Amino acid sequence: MNKTILEGFIVVPEEDLSAVLDELPNHIQLTRNETGCILFDVTQDPLTPNRFTVYEMFSSREAFDLHQQRVKSSIWGEVAKNVERHYKLYESE
Repeated sequence: MNKTILEGFIVVPEEDLSAVLDELPNHIQLTRNETGCILFDVTQDPLTPNRFTVYEMFSSREAFDLHQQRVKSSIWGEVAKNVERHYKLYESE
């Protein structure tokens, strides 16, 4: 079965940065605990604090889709609703 990978970056509006930083550790932990999560990293850029590099790997498209559903109804989904997303999504063996 192919793995589903998402990679890219997000840009957080200045007015949302504090809330995003507060909730990010919880979001990372919850995601890493999800069934099918192989790797989940979100890293703040040291030179551009509003930019975060994102890399996600899930065991299947189904696991990735379940992750997306959970996020929509989570606190992270609320605090990150204004985030500008720049992602590519692909499948890999």
